[in-house]
Amino acid sequence: MVNRFRQAVLEREFLITAEITPPKGGNPARMIEVAKMLKGWVHAVNITDGSRAVLRMSSIAASAILLQHGIEPICQMTCRDRNAIGLQADLMGAHALGIRNLLALTGDPVKAGDCQAAKAVFDLESVRLLKVIDKLNQGFDSNQRSLPDEPLDLFAGAGVDPQLKSWSGLQRRFEKKIEAGAQFFQSQLITDFERLDKFMHQIAAGADKPILAGIFLLKSAKNAEFINRYVPGVKIPQDIIKRLADAPDPLQEGVNIAAEQVRLAKQLCQGVHLMAVKREDLIPQILDLAGMSPVACSEAISGLLV
Repeated sequence: MVNRFRQAVLEREFLITAEITPPKGGNPARMIEVAKMLKGWVHAVNITDGSRAVLRMSSIAASAILLQHGIEPICQMTCRDRNAIGLQADLMGAHALGIRNLLALTGDPVKAGDCQAAKAVFDLESVRLLKVIDKLNQGFDSNQRSLPDEPLDLFAGAGVDPQLKSWSGLQRRFEKKIEAGAQFFQSQLITDFERLDKFMHQIAAGADKPILAGIFLLKSAKNAEFINRYVPGVKIPQDIIKRLADAPDPLQEGVNIAAEQVRLAKQLCQGVHLMAVKREDLIPQILDLAGMSPVACSEAISGLLV
């Protein structure tokens, strides 16, 4: 069984994903509405797992809800909040619910979020989580005990930051994730496309795994300055900030900039991952401006194709 996203990876299509957050409460209506806007434009919708350590609905539950509406998810799973037992239990549960795409992440520190008294776990980190997923896919748990009720079939990806200051550290971490079983990579917000080009040619070229460049919708100069101040490793160039500041409609200028970045990314890597916090409705416009065609999607409610 091959889902639409995995099929697109295998067929070397230019991949398009978009990020949405689960609800902060028990009503998933807005999440479903946003995801339906994206259907037909993306290969899969990426569901965050406690991003920035902010409390929200379980990414597994949110992903299962989207599957019920015929929308294929990529379910993020972080190591911050669960020990090795909990992570494996959730991976089994995700598989049983029909979820196949996983993004293995270490997770943001608790102090970054809205529950700072909570205790971080970090029993594993992203590389070790990838190894656990690989073992579960082979029919074994993390202690090499066989799974009597069949192996899993999860398509696991990982994060990557081509703008990391340490080039050797970036290469070492990337290679470890490849060895651990990562099948695709989603990057952090990209602002330095020369650096992305260098990463693609010097590190990613021999891996034969798709890299999805992170494209972020900047809503204003103030928004860009906030990111520069508070998001580690990201530096929005001053010429982009000036464009936003001088524009009569900063939000539309942000859409234009994002579309330009999608076009740049298409020349360098195998996909884009779009982030438009609270304005996900603008993602189709960004893709249209960038010259992207709608994505052919399966209507199967399970998200699976034979």
